[in-house]
Amino acid sequence: MNSVRAFSVKALLAFSGTSMRFTCTTIRCMSCPPNNQSPVEATKQLEWKALPGNDEARLNFVLKTPKGTRDFHPKQMAIRERVFNIIINCFKRHGAQTIDTPVFELKEILTGKYGEDSKLIYELKDQGGELLSLRYDLTVPFARYLAMNKITNIKRYQVAKVYRRDNPAKGRYREFYQCDFDIAGKYDTMVPDAECLKIVHEILSELQLGDFLIKVNDRRILGGMFAVCGVPENMFGTVCSSVDKLDKNPWAVVKKELVQEKGLKPEVVDHIGDYVQQSGGLELIQRLQQDPQLSQNKQFLEGLSELKALFEYLELFGVTRQISIDLSLARGLDYYTGVIFEAVRLWDQKELHVQKQNGYNEDLNVGSLAGGGRYDELVRMFDPKGKKVPCVGVSIGIERICSLMEKKAAEERVRTTTTQVLVATAQKDFLKERLKLISILWDSGIPAEMLYKKNPKLLSQLHYCEETGIPLVVIIGEKEMKDGVVKLRVVKTREEVDVPREILIEEIRKKLNLS
Repeated sequence: MNSVRAFSVKALLAFSGTSMRFTCTTIRCMSCPPNNQSPVEATKQLEWKALPGNDEARLNFVLKTPKGTRDFHPKQMAIRERVFNIIINCFKRHGAQTIDTPVFELKEILTGKYGEDSKLIYELKDQGGELLSLRYDLTVPFARYLAMNKITNIKRYQVAKVYRRDNPAKGRYREFYQCDFDIAGKYDTMVPDAECLKIVHEILSELQLGDFLIKVNDRRILGGMFAVCGVPENMFGTVCSSVDKLDKNPWAVVKKELVQEKGLKPEVVDHIGDYVQQSGGLELIQRLQQDPQLSQNKQFLEGLSELKALFEYLELFGVTRQISIDLSLARGLDYYTGVIFEAVRLWDQKELHVQKQNGYNEDLNVGSLAGGGRYDELVRMFDPKGKKVPCVGVSIGIERICSLMEKKAAEERVRTTTTQVLVATAQKDFLKERLKLISILWDSGIPAEMLYKKNPKLLSQLHYCEETGIPLVVIIGEKEMKDGVVKLRVVKTREEVDVPREILIEEIRKKLNLS
């Protein structure tokens, strides 16, 4: 019981981030202090009991991160930082501005927007009269932002954490980043959509993850197909949710779910299967246009016409080799209204063999590397006057991409700092001179380090450069001080040259190819 009381106070102290004072009534329910002990003394005593170093607490204390979350080590962060930079630079190259939104929203803002996945929304307790939830994605808060600020045209990107009350598993987390790019506004058909797909192609190509495929479909095409097959209109969302599992399960499994769990007739499901197992390019569009049943469905023809226009623009961008129409692609989120797309990693037989040999089977089902689509009605749901703001966007699957990048870099030496110069000495009592010299480098914008010892050994300093990948060493000693120079050493080649102090910064920049 004492450990429970102690941890209650400890949690409160940790949450506050500061030294907090509790009155007797505040903590009486946990541990009322004796009459001769002040509330502050009681709080301190309970805080001490809660420390992991205390024997009593240590027996019950498990040091770990919460389920579905994780820490990142320096090497992981170096890889993630590189991935983030590639993604953000691409977004900026396409003219996007950035915004930020709260990590939690009013509960009513988020509910009813994610179909069957709404059950994964993290709900918070009543906070001063407001029912709140942690954001599930960045798209719905963006739509709320547009409606609230009466914005009708913007090209924006946002990189932030989102939260889902999912069952933690390999590659599946409750806290993770999303990198979103969206275009809001009324523009000519499929022009913004084509740019979103071009962005996905640019990012995945620059990351050099290997072969990939961007699958494309349209919710109106799905709606028309399902209607022709005999699916009730009110079951569209739930059937989409099942069909969307075809990237992970064979048709037989999905068919069983549609019949036994969703209650569709077997002949209806068979008809659906005839369509959703098809994929291809412009030739598929032409084949679908000639389908006697589908060609009579207005909703289907609208989606197919826009998909044809999209492919024409993508041909101009030169990216159609990695893009395919996939009639099984459904994207389960309720807010999509038009074109939808998803990027996946492709594995050849040689790669499959290597992956299985290395025990990386989870990579083979890493899931989508990016996904998105058009959502023309979402902003209207928040606007007091029901004003429509058409939108299309893409979310880059940063966690899955980083997982692949980490595996790729497993045997490589990844630099975890940007340090370019180590200020070193081979002699004693040169700490002050090193401090003066490194200050000059810092003030000149040169990333530099020095060892925090008064008299470090030169060999130790050189070993540190080799271990951390620092390319240059500036060495100072009595002779260098007397001659007004420093010794500039290239770590990789061990080449050394004396450089006058007045041109040191210039010489370092030349060696580093900095302007």
